[in-house]
Amino acid sequence: MTEQIKKVRKAVLPVAGLGTRFLPATKAIPKEMLTVVDKPLIQYAVEECIASGIEHVIFVTGRHKSAIEDHFDFSPELESFLTQRGKSELAKLVHDIGKGVQFSSTRQSEALGLGHAVLCAAELVGDEPFAVLLSDVIMESAIPATRELVEIFEATGSGAIHVERVPRERVNLYGIVDAKPEAGSLWGDKLWRVKNLVEKPSAEEAPSNLGVTGRYVLPPEIFGYLAKTKPGTGGEIQLTDGLCRLAEDNKMLACIYDGKVHDAGDKQGFLQATVDFGLKDPKLGKDFRAYLRGLKL
Repeated sequence: MTEQIKKVRKAVLPVAGLGTRFLPATKAIPKEMLTVVDKPLIQYAVEECIASGIEHVIFVTGRHKSAIEDHFDFSPELESFLTQRGKSELAKLVHDIGKGVQFSSTRQSEALGLGHAVLCAAELVGDEPFAVLLSDVIMESAIPATRELVEIFEATGSGAIHVERVPRERVNLYGIVDAKPEAGSLWGDKLWRVKNLVEKPSAEEAPSNLGVTGRYVLPPEIFGYLAKTKPGTGGEIQLTDGLCRLAEDNKMLACIYDGKVHDAGDKQGFLQATVDFGLKDPKLGKDFRAYLRGLKL
């Protein structure tokens, strides 16, 4: 890391959405608190932040989202209850949720898009680079996804996002990058220089099949771009528009992710993630696998 490039210490987690794809479950429960096996979606994202060296997590919240902040707060009564009943390991598990990182939150008063949600965190982020994690996407790899992007940013000074190769018939569900391989990269053919991004193009119009996964590390200049971005379809300010401005300034890189992406943002993806993590669970996996094999489909 050069002296001119600041360390990435903060992460923004936009959690203000209404979670309508999961109704009626999300009528009173934040989507981010839905559990995959025994952990809520938001905890997977926070644990990735901690494993990536992030020191300060900023939640961009909305109404009825206090359960998220409560989940990462200390619970002395519960810990004492568990300890008194000889469940010290469980008490420690509860105590250590979110340990080692600072939490802040700010409100997104209106649902005006992902770009607007990120912009709401500008004051808390300040003049620093920062990560953005979408909590309904669980990234699974030997190197935490955010850490890899942090390393790219701190080595190059360019914003960095993860992308994955998606089937052509599904490019209309993703933000797609127009990019070329980055010559001389320490990351080899995984790293691409982004020229442009297109939000949910048709298969015929897509410049590639490299779809954005939901992990970003961005320079603070993105806030100025987002502040000048006019609302688009549905009155929303898209993060993609700010990323396009970074790409125009030749400050945007895309890294092809070589881990497993669990898109738990809809019911089908959520069920698949639950099965995948259930099978890997050290306590449940064996019996769960036997159960699945015994199903008469």
